[in-house]
Amino acid sequence: MKKTALSLCIFISVSFIGNAQSLAELLGYKKYDKILIINNDDAGMCHASNVGTIQGMKEGLISSTTIMTPCPWFNEIALFAKNNPELSFGVHLTLTSEWEHYRWGTVAPRDQVSKLYDKQGYMWHTVADVYASSMIEEALIEGRAQINKALDSGIPITHIDSHMGTYQYSADYLNIYLQLAEEFNLPLRMASQNTLDLMGVPDFRQRCREKGLICPDYFIYEEFENYTSENVEQFWTDYLKNLKPGVTEIFVHASADSDEIRSITHSAETRVKELAFFTSDAAKELIHKEGITVIGYRELLNLQRKLKK
Repeated sequence: MKKTALSLCIFISVSFIGNAQSLAELLGYKKYDKILIINNDDAGMCHASNVGTIQGMKEGLISSTTIMTPCPWFNEIALFAKNNPELSFGVHLTLTSEWEHYRWGTVAPRDQVSKLYDKQGYMWHTVADVYASSMIEEALIEGRAQINKALDSGIPITHIDSHMGTYQYSADYLNIYLQLAEEFNLPLRMASQNTLDLMGVPDFRQRCREKGLICPDYFIYEEFENYTSENVEQFWTDYLKNLKPGVTEIFVHASADSDEIRSITHSAETRVKELAFFTSDAAKELIHKEGITVIGYRELLNLQRKLKK
């Protein structure tokens, strides 16, 4: 009897796995459809980032954006998000302040997250600085404060991700990242399985499934190795032509051109060219020709909350 019961259990488990719907199918598409989320990171960082985000979402292919709540131009993009609730707006969880002359601090009171500050009174420049100098408990406090600031500002949050990957390059910080997603019942950016394997944390996609958290099937990362300001259009054209079936998230930092953005970051040229490409007729025609369906994170949010019910 025990052997028979065990065999039956194995049969049921295998049958369930074999018949399990893919994320694309759960979203209402076919298993082999190519579904793409184009997320614009760094909204709220500065005025040029906001202008690029708004133009990319209104006139181009950008289908989602994530907002840096500690930054000086947060209020501008928060108002746009509040007035456009049908679009997809996430929180770009931020623990670093990387630029030389343009800096910011935390959302949480400084006395609660004092180790997230450098000697100049700003967030640390690099991810390595954060890991060496702060505590994961502070990452939880600050992450929670940033999400609540967005909610209190009327932003209809659809997801979370991590600025410079600080919440994602360490298993300890990844645990905090999942905790925040679960606490606020939000989908989240997650590295592809191949990337997680290379990082030595292969089980985090499984952990997301166990917690009922949805993330895209694939996320661009290793492909950026040869990405430069000189090959923006060719890089994205080649990438889109080779998009895998399933749900993929790509991210850019599309920005309007201005003296402001060029004085802040050495990557201004790339950011300006990303906006040009993802608002171009050529990109739109390519998406159509390749049979790619562009969606935002709102579809993932609706699915996650539906399944959790």
